[in-house]
Amino acid sequence: MSETSERYRALAAEFTRRVEAVPADAWAAQSPCEGWTARDVLRHVVDLHRDIPSWAGLTITLDKHVDDDPVGAWAEARDVLQALLDDPQRARQEYDGMFGRTTAEATIDRFLCFDLLVHGWDIARATGQDERLPADEVTRVFIDVRTLGDNIRHKGVCGPEVRVADNAPEQDRLLAFLGRNP
Repeated sequence: MSETSERYRALAAEFTRRVEAVPADAWAAQSPCEGWTARDVLRHVVDLHRDIPSWAGLTITLDKHVDDDPVGAWAEARDVLQALLDDPQRARQEYDGMFGRTTAEATIDRFLCFDLLVHGWDIARATGQDERLPADEVTRVFIDVRTLGDNIRHKGVCGPEVRVADNAPEQDRLLAFLGRNP
């Protein structure tokens, strides 16, 4: 298994814990993402699990829907993507991405692993769960997103940076950088 496959597995397990802990009536709760409920955040994550592999010409079929079965839709998307990452031939499928030649695996690592971390926090905040994130992943993602600078600030991606104290915990500084109020 690749490093990305193992990272995805760990982040997906944490995301799963949060998804499974959402009470049925809390999916309509407002998330930190403007105009999105907890269900909308999950729908976005599930949709990306289907869409990102298609950038590399890989087809992902998902039969379950977030509106009908949020937990089941997430479990299906997670399992299908983990199977892709565990297949070296599919994971290393190359394509021309927005930053040049890349692989499905590299894109999943940079974007979907980022989304699992940050949107896991969004769902936790929306539904009153423990908001702590894995410190090693916070560090990794914070280093990566800072290289993007303001290129990450687009409508529907990340809002303006929120001010926090310079000595705030790294998780708070990451979330603030991404336009969230920790």
